[in-house]
Amino acid sequence: MTTLAIIGGTGLTRMDGLTVTRREMVKTPYGAPSCPIVFGELGGRQVAFLARHGSTHRIPPHRINYCANIWALHSVGIKRILAVGAVGGICERCSVGTIVIPDQIIDYTYARESTFFDGGDDPVEHIDFSYPYDDNLRSALIAGAKSTDGLNVVEEGVYGVTQGPRLETASEIRRMAADGCTIVGMTGMPEAALAAELGLAYACCAVVVNTAAGINGQKVDTASLPASISSGMNNAVRVLGNSLQSSVLVEA
Repeated sequence: MTTLAIIGGTGLTRMDGLTVTRREMVKTPYGAPSCPIVFGELGGRQVAFLARHGSTHRIPPHRINYCANIWALHSVGIKRILAVGAVGGICERCSVGTIVIPDQIIDYTYARESTFFDGGDDPVEHIDFSYPYDDNLRSALIAGAKSTDGLNVVEEGVYGVTQGPRLETASEIRRMAADGCTIVGMTGMPEAALAAELGLAYACCAVVVNTAAGINGQKVDTASLPASISSGMNNAVRVLGNSLQSSVLVEA
């Protein structure tokens, strides 16, 4: 049984190179996950794959059933999650095409189902979320990214998570930069916190596909986004393939 899952974000609804062995649509107490979980082999490792936005990329960030997705992975025995996400770059180091392995989060989302501890018969739990990403998984992603030719890699960062689906205003990005955010995306939360609530190790491979609004006085170049996303996700797949060679990710 595999204990490692990959969650694919925008532009990554399937994993090239994944030899599929089976698919399973998991029922959860929180409703249906985004799509069936795909099980198979990638880079000689047994993995599970879940497309965050659905197999046809039709679920917007604020409508994703994060609780169902994380619960479904947990219920089939997953213990470690590598999450891929397309993001905008705020700081100068996070230029288009850069792979960022963030170490912190600031959550700006609202009105999302964001916890499994939501009252009822069970006692309230307060998890420690001081350091939201697992150090061992981050190390594996960093090693995988650094061993992938032709990539600019940033080994830490603060992921500012916005509600979406619209992109941010220039003033919002200035505020986020003042808060310490270095990248901005729409799906990092509550996914990371839900994984922590269930005791799952979690790390993020963030792919910079655009420069955030207002940086250098520019608008977001939406016309170039499809090409940037396609190129960036191809690189993310290469990073994941190399990361899977880490001893941290070898099945026990």
